[in-house]
Amino acid sequence: MKKAAYVIVGFVLGAFASSGARLLMAQDPVKLSPQYYKVWIDNDRVRVLEFHLKPGEKEGMHSHPPGFVYSISDATLRMTVPDGTTSDVSLHAGQVTWREATTHAAENIGKDEAHALALELKPCKP
Repeated sequence: MKKAAYVIVGFVLGAFASSGARLLMAQDPVKLSPQYYKVWIDNDRVRVLEFHLKPGEKEGMHSHPPGFVYSISDATLRMTVPDGTTSDVSLHAGQVTWREATTHAAENIGKDEAHALALELKPCKP
């Protein structure tokens, strides 16, 4: 599974690193909820975060720039956006999901720990 994650990361970097994506870090999840995140890579092009959220745990409202999420475990999360709208999201081990820039809060409403890697794109500099 690790090899597949590295291949996916390489593909995404190659395909999207020059996209000019805007970094929207008004509410940095690592600063707001460091107990749930580990920073693996943080350079001028990407930031890679490892995320853990146990059943019943909630993290506050925070922002992510565009990027993708690689789910390491199955989990069910309730996402809340700034206007209060909620949606339940099922994650499946091995699933890769693209996400646009977002601001949300998350609550693990399932029976299993949520475990994922998130790759966040930063704007390319000429």
